[in-house]
Amino acid sequence: MGEHLTGACIFGQSGGPTAVINASAYGVIKAALESPYITRVLGAANGITGVLNDRLYDMGEEDPYELSLLLHTPSSELGSCRYKIKDPDEDDTDYRRILDVFKKYNVRYFFYNGGNDSMDTCNKISRYMEKVGYECRVIGVPKTIDNDLFGTDHCPGFASAAKYIATSCMEVSKDARVYDTGMVTIIEIMGRHAGWLAGSAAIATYCGSGPDLIYLPEVDFSMEKFLDDVKNVYRRTGKVLVAVSEGIHYADGTFVSEAKTSATDGFGHAQLGGLAVMLADIVKKELGGVKVRGIELSLLQRCAAHTASQTDVDEAYLAGKTAFDSAVAGETGKMVAFKREIVDGEYQCKMELIPLTDVANYEKKVPLDWINATDNFVTMDFIEYVMPLIQGEPEIPREHSMPRYAKLKKVFSDGRSFD
Repeated sequence: MGEHLTGACIFGQSGGPTAVINASAYGVIKAALESPYITRVLGAANGITGVLNDRLYDMGEEDPYELSLLLHTPSSELGSCRYKIKDPDEDDTDYRRILDVFKKYNVRYFFYNGGNDSMDTCNKISRYMEKVGYECRVIGVPKTIDNDLFGTDHCPGFASAAKYIATSCMEVSKDARVYDTGMVTIIEIMGRHAGWLAGSAAIATYCGSGPDLIYLPEVDFSMEKFLDDVKNVYRRTGKVLVAVSEGIHYADGTFVSEAKTSATDGFGHAQLGGLAVMLADIVKKELGGVKVRGIELSLLQRCAAHTASQTDVDEAYLAGKTAFDSAVAGETGKMVAFKREIVDGEYQCKMELIPLTDVANYEKKVPLDWINATDNFVTMDFIEYVMPLIQGEPEIPREHSMPRYAKLKKVFSDGRSFD
C-alpha cells in the first residue's frame, strides 16, 4: 500500500439524519478539496444507492461558503438511504457494480458516514476491494443519535439529540406544573435497543425540572411495576413526568408498543411508535379522572440544530477530517472512534481508528450499573458521562432571524443539475 495514493474520493451518508452529520461531511469534503492527492471529490446521492446508480455530485462545483454552512445544517444534505447490501460471498452483484463505478472515476478513497448497519456496508466494501485487488482506502465515519456504535466512547449526533431531549423535557415539565390539578405526562423517546437517548432526559431532572421516572430497553419492562411507580409518585406530588424509550420490552422480548407494525426499514428493523399514547391510555384507566398526556418526540429529536452542542459539532467535523487524513496516510478498513480522556479534571476527546470488523453490527448499550436499583431512572455515572458532551452553543448563521442552511447546487458528475 503506497503512502501517497492519487485518485478520486467518494463520500456518502447513510441511515437516519442528525443535527451534525453534515459537519462530518464538511470535514471530509474540505480536506479532500484541498488535497493534492485527490483528483475529484464526489458526493453520493442517497448513500450507497447513489454509487450503485452512478448518481454522484461533483463537490468541486459547490461554492466554498455554501459548503462551510454544512457545519450548522442539519439532516443529511447529500441524501441518505437504508439499503443493506448482501454478503459478497452470497451475491456479489452490488459489489461488481460498485467496482465498475469506482474504476470509471478512478475512485481510490471511499468514506461512509453512518451507524451500525452503515459500518457493516463499509466493512463489506473494504473486504471486497481487497479481495479483487483494487486499491481503495475505505474509512467509516461514525454517526448515530442512538449512541450505540461499538468501540467508540460516543457518537457524533448523540450529544445534540440528548441536549434537545433534555431541554424539551425541562420545558414540558414546567408546562405540566402550571395548574393545581393532577397530571401525568409520558414522553416517548427514540432508542430501539439502547437507552442512551431516553436516559439523557435525566439531565433535565439534574438541572432542576425533568422526568420522575425513566425506562430503558436494557432492562425488562413490567407493566405492573410501571403502574405502581406512577401511582407512588402521583400520591406524593400530584404530578408525574415519565420518559420511556420506544424500545422497552417485556421479559419475553416483545416490544411493549402495540403500534409496532409489520413494516420494517431497509435494514429489516421493526418500525416502532405510539408507545406514549398507549401507556397514557392505560395510566388514565388506572388513575380514573386524572389528566394524562402521551407525547412522542419522534423526528424532532434527530435534527434539532437549534439546540445543538458545540462540542458535538466540533467532534463531528474532526471525525470527518480525521477519516480523510488517515486514509491519505495509508489507513483502510477502519472507523474513526472517540476516546474520552480527563486531563486536569477537564474532558478531552481524542480521535483513534478501530477495525471495521470490530464495529459492524455490534451494539453498545447503557451499562446496567448506570441504571438504578429499581430500574426506573439512571445513576449519576450516566449523567456525568453525558454532561461534557452537550456543552457549548454554536453561533448559527441566520437570515431574517431564521437559520441559514447550506444551499448546494448538487451538480452531478456528468454535469446534470439535481433539479
